[in-house]
Amino acid sequence: MRNTVRNLSFILLCAFAGLAQAADAKAIVDGYMAAWNAHDVDKAASFLADDAVYFDATVGTPQNGKAAARDNVIKVFIGAVPDLTWKMTSEPIVSADGIAFQWEFAGTNSGDWSAETKATGKPLKFEGVSFVRIKNGKISYQGDYYDALGFNKQLGW
Repeated sequence: MRNTVRNLSFILLCAFAGLAQAADAKAIVDGYMAAWNAHDVDKAASFLADDAVYFDATVGTPQNGKAAARDNVIKVFIGAVPDLTWKMTSEPIVSADGIAFQWEFAGTNSGDWSAETKATGKPLKFEGVSFVRIKNGKISYQGDYYDALGFNKQLGW
């Protein structure tokens, strides 16, 4: 009987630890998205691990490292869509080491994407899914999958 109680206690302890880690993953992503919505490039990047990988399926080439993700993704989107909103549109699927969720990104393309790709001045709204892995309290991987064709059509490309 004593072993049964001990084993049950251990199982419950592990379950509660897993729930706490899952809550941490959700809190990390909530903070990350809040920084995007505050249009704060450096704050958003602070949620990424130094060796984070940011994969945008429409681009195909991953950004390796926090600096690359900050400069080539976060800074570009916030600069090109300075009034952006990024919100979850469904209940996320959360585990101890990650989270997956559907989202909507919206705003007006009033800033340049690059020196070669100027602002269109057009509104945009598109949906997608992100898969995020958390390691040591930081985002170690983000994979984004969205309707690039619809995104490009809205901007007139």
